[in-house]
Amino acid sequence: MEFNPNNSVVKLCLQGMAMEEKGKPEEASKLFLEAWKEATYDFEKFISAHYVARHQNTVSDKLKWLETGLQLALNINDDTIKSALPSLYSNIAKCYEELNDPNAAKKNYESAASFADKPSDKGPFYHGTRADLQVGDLLTAGGSSNYKSEVKMNHIYFTALLNGAGLAAALAKGDGPERVYIIEPTGSFENDPNVTDKKFPGNPTRSYRSQAPLKIVGEVTEWVRITSDELQKWRDRLANNKGDIIN
Repeated sequence: MEFNPNNSVVKLCLQGMAMEEKGKPEEASKLFLEAWKEATYDFEKFISAHYVARHQNTVSDKLKWLETGLQLALNINDDTIKSALPSLYSNIAKCYEELNDPNAAKKNYESAASFADKPSDKGPFYHGTRADLQVGDLLTAGGSSNYKSEVKMNHIYFTALLNGAGLAAALAKGDGPERVYIIEPTGSFENDPNVTDKKFPGNPTRSYRSQAPLKIVGEVTEWVRITSDELQKWRDRLANNKGDIIN
């Protein structure tokens, strides 16, 4: 299952988030409900339920939507969704605390802890860049960020989504051609905290990072490339991003 920012339900949720940023919660709530009504399969329903939940006026209504989202997530049973389970269970536990049900709260906190482990994603994994590399080469941490050149990265980043790696290659600094390498982590890795549970629940872009090197085992030459206009929009968005990189 691949996260698609061009999906109509995802687009409605993005519009709703924009309304939230503008301080227009009623407009945001309408857009999230519209997304829920338009959703046709579990992944779309899960994402929209996440946003509908946070616009409820009562704890019991919020809990109902959170538990709806949880059931959808469990039905999907996909690495794209599993990363959302710790925060989902924690939010449900907080609702039970507010409803004075400590036993249910404890049960959900325990469930959150049981899922808050290393990513279960088995790949294959990709790294997008403009560097000319060979099979057997190692990608290591310590390079400059593509998004803030003054930041030296403590981790090396990769993704399980081919098109996501292609986008990273397009955004990478340098004059060389876009390259997407198939990689294998040589050590443990974690969900990328810069995207996990940020705009969307969990880690739908299946983005990860490691302090251990990544070994190049192959190269991909075919992926969905974005247009020059789309690339410029991404660059403008990143240039206007005032947030700090979690390094």
